[in-house]
Amino acid sequence: MGLDIRLPIGAMFTLFGLLLVVYGLFGDKAIYQRSLGINVNLLWGAVLLIFGLVMLALGRRGTATAQPADTSLEGRRMMKELEQRDTEDEH
Repeated sequence: MGLDIRLPIGAMFTLFGLLLVVYGLFGDKAIYQRSLGINVNLLWGAVLLIFGLVMLALGRRGTATAQPADTSLEGRRMMKELEQRDTEDEH
């Protein structure tokens, strides 16, 4: 099918989160005086990083488990059951 939207969203948020975390760790500490000494870049970078990693994990899980019905065991079993129901309904 197509590209799962969670993969590019997860990559974007992970990248922005990494940038903010790095800037929060190595940036000038004087800029945080206006925010009562709270390192906002580090905190929000961690939030974005976690969200991005969750999106990437969910996107990878969703694309890894999706299989066409004719190739998966469950799909073939379901197709046989549907065929049996159709033949029973015709009689």
